[in-house]
Amino acid sequence: MKILVTGGTGFIGNSLCRRLLQEGHQVRVLDDDSRGSRGRLSDVAASLEWVVGDVRKPECVLEAVAGVDCVCHLAAVNGTEYFYSKPELVLEVAVKGMMNVLDACISQGVRQLLTASSSEVYQLPPRIPTAEDAPLIVPDPLNPRYSYGGGKIISELLTLNYGRRVLERAMVFRPHNVYGPDMGREHVIPQITLRMLQAQAKAGGSREFDFPIQGDGSETRSFLFIDDMVRGILTLLERGEHLNIYHIGNSGETTIRDLVQAIAQELDLAPRIVPGALQPGSVKRRCPDVSKIRKLGYEPKVTLQEGLKRTIPWYRENP
Repeated sequence: MKILVTGGTGFIGNSLCRRLLQEGHQVRVLDDDSRGSRGRLSDVAASLEWVVGDVRKPECVLEAVAGVDCVCHLAAVNGTEYFYSKPELVLEVAVKGMMNVLDACISQGVRQLLTASSSEVYQLPPRIPTAEDAPLIVPDPLNPRYSYGGGKIISELLTLNYGRRVLERAMVFRPHNVYGPDMGREHVIPQITLRMLQAQAKAGGSREFDFPIQGDGSETRSFLFIDDMVRGILTLLERGEHLNIYHIGNSGETTIRDLVQAIAQELDLAPRIVPGALQPGSVKRRCPDVSKIRKLGYEPKVTLQEGLKRTIPWYRENP
């Protein structure tokens, strides 16, 4: 197929573009590099088609969508710190970008759309592991954190309802705590890694130092290495079903305390964890039920230990 990846220079996007090329697809990238970097794809740049532009601008999206068979819509403003500091931008990119993609697909006759959502859409799930049918909620519209989850809820509704009317195959996938080298600095694993290196430097190079965290460390997340994330997306492109939502993640939970200790072990450090307050809106546990995508033949392969061994050195070398 000829596939457009919006947000193609981002963390997940650039890895997806590489894999699509390896699978023999033609790939076009739409990005303005405001969050990603074209340099991530420098070694395969000649094999890609490029549209440099903003997903909020209809004319840019129309140019990018023209002539493709399928759109993988990943463009978004991610990273928890941006949810709090730039909520209006987070929402604008989510809602305008989604509408522009749908309008362009309709006008250009593109019939396949795969939209990236987020685990943030269900916030406080009624059960864990959490399946795709959990209620979607915005617990407090006054809390800017929910700008991201709210924008993704709108994106899901638009994809599935427009998809019901005008698309042959419309699907939504929800990534769950994806990590890997060069993922940015606004997420939990790089933040812990970089703060730990900074704390060691302030302690004069000592292996032991106080290390503050949010919460008491019993909070859990389920981490998925980038290679497994991309394999999940390809599984959906090959076998995903129309008007369906799929969680892509790992069903194993890891406490934040255990994560800190695992990162410290990779860095050969011995931090003393100091509990602190959680940010408003933070959830105590997050773990996806991935049985639905497993039925399509998908299974995560990279353990957290292996993934950290492939991720931590990048941040040590690129602080």
